[in-house]
Amino acid sequence: MEVGVPVTRDASRRIVLPMTHAHAHTSPGHPVPPQPVQGKARWPLAGVAAGVLGIAATLIGDVHPILEKGQSYTSAHLGEISQPMAHLSIVTGFAAVAFLLILAAAWRRRVEPRVPGSTAAHLVPNALTAAAGALTLGYAWKGSLALYLPGGFEAGGFDEAGLYMMFVLNDFGSFIGWLGVVIAAGAVAWMALRERTVSRWIGVISLLPVLVVTVFVCATGLPGFQGVIGPVWLTAASLGLAFGRSTIVRG
Repeated sequence: MEVGVPVTRDASRRIVLPMTHAHAHTSPGHPVPPQPVQGKARWPLAGVAAGVLGIAATLIGDVHPILEKGQSYTSAHLGEISQPMAHLSIVTGFAAVAFLLILAAAWRRRVEPRVPGSTAAHLVPNALTAAAGALTLGYAWKGSLALYLPGGFEAGGFDEAGLYMMFVLNDFGSFIGWLGVVIAAGAVAWMALRERTVSRWIGVISLLPVLVVTVFVCATGLPGFQGVIGPVWLTAASLGLAFGRSTIVRG
């Protein structure tokens, strides 16, 4: 009973309360206003940006000169390295690192509270953060080449031996760090195929980088194939989360 509201009694002595404001909105004559429609999740787009920038920094910005069959890399190939391409790689690579960290933070905020009991869900941002740390070093070595090669801001700062050492570091430097993203792919695959909180098709494509990298490492010791497949997977999976119907992004 509300204070100050008059009360009437009918013939059977039952208390009859007047219609309140809340009742008016739920009565047949006063329909409840429609709820606004939720839009698509935008936070996975940080993963799209990280993936596209990673493709540019790692694959397009690769500094390996093309060799003829039977040749090996030597210091004589230093003159064939593109200084502008190395510069492009560090700029786009550092931007990719920034978006990886943004994606990790958004995942912690948006996904972990929805599935607090999922170990896989907690693994994803940790793996992305690990990848960001390793890739910072990998792309920084590209920056060293851009800085000291002819045409760079401090060209001539190292002799031929020093430049060749930087080139060797860049053999897999910007590829190795993508291992964290492949580990994140494995966690997403588990969430999709086991926990059913991610669309199943995303889980299927998430198995691909895990299986391919595992086979290459075990069979040949190749340390950097994750740099080829990792950013491509991240782009595709993030698009699937942004525009798909996964449980972790609904509402």
